[in-house]
Amino acid sequence: MNKSYYLAPLQADTDTESVAKSLAQLLGNSPIHQVFKEGLPSPEEWILKSEQSAQQVIDTFSNAGDVLYDGTYSATSASLDITEVHAHAAAHLLAPMILLIDASGMDEEAAINASRIMALTASRHGGTPAGTILINATFTPSVGLEHAPVATVSGSKVDAADLENLRPILQNPPRVAIPPLAYQGMLTERAKAAPRTIVLPESEDDRVLQAAAQILKLSAAKIILLGEEGEVAARAQKLKLDLSGAKVVSLSDESLIERYGQRLSELRSDKGVTPEKARELLKDSAYFGTMMIECGDADGMVSGACHTTANTIRPALQIIKTKPEVSTVSGAFLMLFSDHADLYADCAVSINPDCNQLADIAASSAKTAAQFGIDPKVALISYSTGDSGSGETVTKVAEAVKLVKENHPELAVDGPLQFDAAIDRKVAATKRPDSPVAGQASVFVFNHLDVGNCVYKAVQRTAGAVAVGPILQGLNKPVNDLSRGALVADIVNTIIITAIQAQE
Repeated sequence: MNKSYYLAPLQADTDTESVAKSLAQLLGNSPIHQVFKEGLPSPEEWILKSEQSAQQVIDTFSNAGDVLYDGTYSATSASLDITEVHAHAAAHLLAPMILLIDASGMDEEAAINASRIMALTASRHGGTPAGTILINATFTPSVGLEHAPVATVSGSKVDAADLENLRPILQNPPRVAIPPLAYQGMLTERAKAAPRTIVLPESEDDRVLQAAAQILKLSAAKIILLGEEGEVAARAQKLKLDLSGAKVVSLSDESLIERYGQRLSELRSDKGVTPEKARELLKDSAYFGTMMIECGDADGMVSGACHTTANTIRPALQIIKTKPEVSTVSGAFLMLFSDHADLYADCAVSINPDCNQLADIAASSAKTAAQFGIDPKVALISYSTGDSGSGETVTKVAEAVKLVKENHPELAVDGPLQFDAAIDRKVAATKRPDSPVAGQASVFVFNHLDVGNCVYKAVQRTAGAVAVGPILQGLNKPVNDLSRGALVADIVNTIIITAIQAQE
């Protein structure tokens, strides 16, 4: 378990040296890193250039291990809310916050109120307050704080014994909220740990080439581009991209056509695919890329930037096929919020699944969620919670839930649930008080593509969530589809997701 912490002083130029050393000692002599030292973003930059600042800090400290981050800072603009800055920095460092307040001139009420306001502000901006240290305090608090334990010190110098009240929280760190950029960074590190080979069939699209260059720079995957080497090189030069680490494979490579064609005709002979027909199919880059996976030359494929979903999925269904325990391929999205990640399905493939297919989608979605670090609590969504309503889709959802419970008794699953009952604990307490899922769902399974697709896009646009996907679920090997409107960042994320799937 990560035991990094972030020391967040409220006042500028606070002498944090003895506080930081004492905290580090209690944490097992963790190294101390200054967050605002020269070369790293200043507090002002965290407001003016927030995403660039977050990325720089993530890149700098991604392999730091268990660390105490010291957020000491010099005087800043009077209009800058330093607690907001601390919260952003701590969140992207995945570190709970130890709030530090110089209580000089404060009575007990003022100091406690300052701590409460600081904790509330930090929480609203994605931070996770875990404890408070009051230095230069002339009192011992007679009341506790809702958010954290408090350590009070009469002077400005602190030793480990002064922080005994914080020991429980230091030994058992609270779970921190993970912002989207940090979550994506974690996924990148997972992909880098065991790089897989991903084939990209659409080298004619500049976005694909740009994404490939970024992946190679990150060392997140090995890349195969389907196309002609001269054409790819010329386009890369014009775009000023370094694609020297990519392998370019021609669709006209006769040795591969012979090998892939023979295997394809064997696999599809019962469908009338002769070697000649197979060679014809291999002119389609999606078939060619899928055969690379089938023949062990690639571990996964990402396509769809300039082709339809059907064009991407059809070869995969015909050649790679579904896992033995799965009969339904579905499309899920990782929804990255400011403080957590959820999974929504099916939002891309299955239009109107029956109860068996819906149960399949729910089970696949739980596995996908777990694969990407989400504790799966599966809610099957309907316009009714429990037996409060009736209708065809309500019955379908109820039957699907029954099937999931029978076939996967280890899963936390419930439905039908209305969306509010699935996510809101107060609503759940009224509508579904005994549910293991209601009020705390992390996997949302929709009973119709109309619903799933509309909900994920509505949440993406109105709640500011980052939608990563679609992730195709249920195939024996990973093939993932892109929207034809995909941004370069979307393609990068999908390649990383595919590389992680290929590690399983």
